[in-house]
Amino acid sequence: MRWLQRLWPAREPSIRAANTADAPALAVVHASSFHIAWDAAEFERLLAERLTRALVATDGPAGPVVGFILTRGVAPETEILSVAVAPRWRRQGLARRLVDGALGRLAAEGYTTVFLEVEEGNGGARRLYERAGFHEIGRRAGYYRTAAGTPASAIVMRRDLT
Repeated sequence: MRWLQRLWPAREPSIRAANTADAPALAVVHASSFHIAWDAAEFERLLAERLTRALVATDGPAGPVVGFILTRGVAPETEILSVAVAPRWRRQGLARRLVDGALGRLAAEGYTTVFLEVEEGNGGARRLYERAGFHEIGRRAGYYRTAAGTPASAIVMRRDLT
């Protein structure tokens, strides 16, 4: 029955702007997605900054947070800091909806360039960003550590919104 829930979630996810009250939920989703997790205090600090923009996806209009995208920057440039989706909600296009939603809002606010870094071994994230119009502009050797502790390069990507 659980596999059916993955294929057909009970509700359509809703997307809204994040606020500091979402920090604990963002920390939980982040921990389910990355081996080095940010805690709720870090998310609360980031969400309180005026240079940060964030969207959350919830399980229905009033449901729990199941995904998010976090950006920070000074117009006209910004950076995607993190995108994460809870395991049950993966492979349903939710990350793409979050990226597209964030890019639309950023463009409306006057941002023209978006950067991000992604671990070279994260094929799913790389495909997501490439499909969203990002392209590689550089690499940072050994920038990340894998779950096994070995160094991994960061791929630096860019997308122009104009």
